Amino acid sequence: MKAFHSFIVTAALLAGAAPLFPASAHAASCCGGGSATSLIVPKYARALADLSFDIESYDGYWNQNGTHKSDPPGSDLKQYRLNLGYAHRLARDWQAGITLPYVWNENKYSGLSSSTSGLGDTTLSLWYEALDDESAWRIREARDLIPAVTLGLSLVLPTGISPYDDVKSSFDVTGRGFYRLDGNLLIEKTIQPWNASIALTYGTHFERSVNREYGRFVEPYRKELGDRFSASVSGGYRYVLGTGGDTLTGTASYSYLHEDNGSINGADDITGGFEKQSVGLALSYANLDRDWSARVAWNHAIAESGWGRNFPTTDIITVGVRYVFR
Repeated sequence: MKAFHSFIVTAALLAGAAPLFPASAHAASCCGGGSATSLIVPKYARALADLSFDIESYDGYWNQNGTHKSDPPGSDLKQYRLNLGYAHRLARDWQAGITLPYVWNENKYSGLSSSTSGLGDTTLSLWYEALDDESAWRIREARDLIPAVTLGLSLVLPTGISPYDDVKSSFDVTGRGFYRLDGNLLIEKTIQPWNASIALTYGTHFERSVNREYGRFVEPYRKELGDRFSASVSGGYRYVLGTGGDTLTGTASYSYLHEDNGSINGADDITGGFEKQSVGLALSYANLDRDWSARVAWNHAIAESGWGRNFPTTDIITVGVRYVFR
């Protein structure tokens, strides 16, 4: 049961990040606002600050065969995350950012209760805006079809509490304990008032040595998590409120997440790989100047067999606010 608990907590950290990525539109466009997790500064701005809060609740899990299973009666598993983000434009087409989460775990499982908290894993990002989207209102020429294309690298730092730290149980875990380097591709296109985006990420974990598991010292070994791939597509519609120019944007999205099996001392670890599919809805408000924006989003993992493997099924509600510095 300990292993299962650990997986629930660490997997939730992944689940919280993936579905938010496509909810953005206009990252590199002339009128953009960037996304919740990618923290992309709009073209007209020099920096942005972002604050969001995730509420993730669990509703069973998929086993290794992809069959959905329910949690034991009386279970109540939740994770809360407060995410602080800042991004700064370094040059016309270059920018960098940082995301720092703080995590609370509130769990009741098989008669056991726990309440823990701690810093999560930190993400550093570097982005290059290869193409800009003019966000046209009408297609008049071929260039109006050019999307915004943004390329990026992200480095996840294991600043959270992992199973390999001095923890008493798996419920203390707030991070995975591994460095990971991701390559990111974000493509966005806006034909006012419609927008669409595709986000692709491929990441690899760095191998590390382990000599302690859940506070118990073990014979040293080398461990590496599997490579990770995620893809998201989204589509949205922007509605102008009255004559003031404030806008309300609704977005629907689909996300896919896959991680290969890891390895222990070079041998395949068949317990580590997983898959997850989820759908999401988001609603965001922005003022006329696009300096302030607020959002609420819901991500839902379909609790049916075949929609995931070796992963918990969760619902995530996110509320956030963002300010853009000109």
